[in-house]
Amino acid sequence: MYYRPSDGHNLPHNPFNAIVSPRPIGWISTRASSGHENLAPYSFFNAVAYVPPQVMFASIGSKDTLRNLRETGEFCVNLVGADQIAVMNASSAALEFEEDELTQSGALRAPCREIACSRVEDAPASLECKMTQIVQLAGKDNHVVFGEVVGIHIRPDLIVDGRFDVVKARMLSRLGYRDYAEVTKVFELTRPND
Repeated sequence: MYYRPSDGHNLPHNPFNAIVSPRPIGWISTRASSGHENLAPYSFFNAVAYVPPQVMFASIGSKDTLRNLRETGEFCVNLVGADQIAVMNASSAALEFEEDELTQSGALRAPCREIACSRVEDAPASLECKMTQIVQLAGKDNHVVFGEVVGIHIRPDLIVDGRFDVVKARMLSRLGYRDYAEVTKVFELTRPND
């Protein structure tokens, strides 16, 4: 099968998200200048640099997260393990700006150290970030947010032999459609010149 996205795919559901998968989930928490907090999962998320550590996530539409970021310039990326599936899904509900998704979803709230918003306490890891830029993409209301990681929280039980154990964390990833995957097995590869 071949298709040009501008012409349509002629399938019951768009395959693009399923093709570009798995994708880590950035469960983004922010706080408005008024103090209202927001928590929302983003499936267009990833790390983009090591030194300094930097991440990005994309927002389709002008959501509360973007509004808060424009006011404060701070966000926390909470990674999602299989234990957080129900809470993460509940936090994706469309709520009014003043409603707090952390409270509504039942997420466990903990303070960040470097930025003024909450993080998800039992997340496998949380990355406190200072926004560096928002880039407007082609299309209707598409944005990419870049941020520098200024603080990292790792659940102590997930550090095994000095390494973050993604299998023990049962890290969750987004596939296409309504599909998700859990990391249950890993393997190592050595590069040819290493």
